[in-house]
Amino acid sequence: MSSMNIFDIAGSGMNAQNLRLNLVASNISNANSVSSSLSQVYKSRQPVFAAELKSIMDQQDATSKVNVLGVVESQAPAVMEYAPNHPMADKDGYIFKPNVNTVEEMANMMSASRSYQNNVEVLNTAKQMMLQTLKLGR
Repeated sequence: MSSMNIFDIAGSGMNAQNLRLNLVASNISNANSVSSSLSQVYKSRQPVFAAELKSIMDQQDATSKVNVLGVVESQAPAVMEYAPNHPMADKDGYIFKPNVNTVEEMANMMSASRSYQNNVEVLNTAKQMMLQTLKLGR
């Protein structure tokens, strides 16, 4: 594997974790929103990643990176709460809250943040190794 591929691999990991952090922020910011119907309630969103391996038969140079397949909405049911005096209550007196679990989202945020930091460390280490290799020629 070419040493330059390290930057592509770590960069794709950083992009994936950046998306994950943005989705966590969106989920947390909408955690306390209220809706008057099930069809309008916010649904938790999660990224879908896959490891992508590209290899050319004639060459031994194989690259791997993180591929973002998309974003999916959670299928968990929304929280239905009886609040007849709420201005957004439906005709039966219910309001609907998102299916966002803030504890789970905070754990996702810490995991994504650490993964992002690890990819930054990989980039820094690769850069330092390349600089040290260049200094050997002096």
